Amino acid sequence: MPSEEDNLSALSPRDRQVLKEISEGQSDPKEIAEKLKIKEVSVISSAEGLAERGLIGLDKKVEEVYALTEEGARYAEVGLPERKILEIAGAEGVSISKIEDPSLKVGIGWLKKKGWATVEAGKIKLMGEAPPGKDEETLEALHFQGETSASALDAKAIKMLKSRGLVEPSTYKSWSFEITDAGRSVSRKPVEDDVTLRYDSISYITQITSDMIKNGVWEGKYVNYKGARYEVRPYNVALSAERIYPGKVHPYQRLLQRMREIMLEMGFTEIKGEIVQSSYWNFDALFQPQDHPAREMQDTFYLDSKAEIPDYSNVKDMHERGGQVGSTGWGGTWDPAVARKEVLRTHTTSVTIKYLADHPNPPVKAFSIDRVYRREAIDPTHTPEFEQLEGVIMDEGLSFSNLLGVLEEFYAKMGFDEVRFRPGYFPYTEPSVEPEIYIDGLGWVELGGAGVFRREVTAPFGIDHPVLAWGLGVGRLAMLRLGLKDLRLLYQSDVGWLRDVPLSTRM
Repeated sequence: MPSEEDNLSALSPRDRQVLKEISEGQSDPKEIAEKLKIKEVSVISSAEGLAERGLIGLDKKVEEVYALTEEGARYAEVGLPERKILEIAGAEGVSISKIEDPSLKVGIGWLKKKGWATVEAGKIKLMGEAPPGKDEETLEALHFQGETSASALDAKAIKMLKSRGLVEPSTYKSWSFEITDAGRSVSRKPVEDDVTLRYDSISYITQITSDMIKNGVWEGKYVNYKGARYEVRPYNVALSAERIYPGKVHPYQRLLQRMREIMLEMGFTEIKGEIVQSSYWNFDALFQPQDHPAREMQDTFYLDSKAEIPDYSNVKDMHERGGQVGSTGWGGTWDPAVARKEVLRTHTTSVTIKYLADHPNPPVKAFSIDRVYRREAIDPTHTPEFEQLEGVIMDEGLSFSNLLGVLEEFYAKMGFDEVRFRPGYFPYTEPSVEPEIYIDGLGWVELGGAGVFRREVTAPFGIDHPVLAWGLGVGRLAMLRLGLKDLRLLYQSDVGWLRDVPLSTRM
């Protein structure tokens, strides 16, 4: 604990004034500020410093308060929509078609939820008496008394009104102070012992500048600077600084941007495509048979709309007979009506093959980072929409070893030094591999798939050179990079988590 002399020398004139007021029984910062004719925030700042030195006790309370929104204030005056509908309906009820005011229609659902009425054959029928509920009483109370502490209001009513956008919360902070024995002793110290009052020419400063440090003449806690003499308040450099939360890019977005930068550095061109794709580009162009399980409703979001598709004769021939590449195809009859069905793209390969069809001549180096959609049950490792990174290279003389080299280079730039490949199977590439990276504590983790496009995929579009292709599930990589156990956190606005992820995290 600092000595009495240390405490006294460390206090600024404002601190001593605030300490004196607290020693005389003042406990409200607002009243102290008014008496000393300074800002309330200045009183609180001094009080926090006094509390750190053990001269006062400081009690800080944070309380949630609620007030009406503009819409809530209007309903407090004219009544909730469901109450107004009751008045219109009367004992006989009323047809929904007669509720023409759009602002009242929202009340129909609340009538049913509160058990005040039922809806049968398009008519609202009352269920008996409808006494004012806690939500209405709370609206009236807030309208009468204004901003009110959450502890004084009905919790269920506030939750209901908040969900309807009729009330909004805010935080109210209050402080109270109490002198300690050490503070009382320091406050009684005679003013004559205060060194700052011995010199009429001494000014007190709380902030020093770099020029003052370099060009001032220092004598202990005093500095002679530009013809004046200043007393400088001592600083405790061991105290923890107040934590700040600067604005920053979302960690997941930073990861996506880093991957985009790597692909551009490696000479790839970024491509984009439509979210809604025809089954032709999403499946048929990739030589997936029309009865393939991936097309079933449990995997794909189908739309009611149909798409126009280009000349499909080569694709049809490839599916039915194998074209001119020595394949047997899938047999059966290829149906253009199935190919016209529109879907939410299940992979970004639908964009890639369309780009290759428009650019059949080498060289081609393209990539996309975009969102795809699948009918997945939501859990910590699956969501119905997620990002994919996909790259393709098409040129003369490319081989499978070129693909492995590109992948090793990409993962190395992402910070993964240990990469291995094991054989895999994918419908539209052959040969195919699954790249794996080594993570301490987890071992080998599979992060994507890669391979050489089959000739059944490229030949119908006049592509005569090898096409190397690979894709990466970005979500899994993000979970590894950010130490997450729940993929859903990437898409939620969890302020606590966003603040805790440092800007220095390597992406």
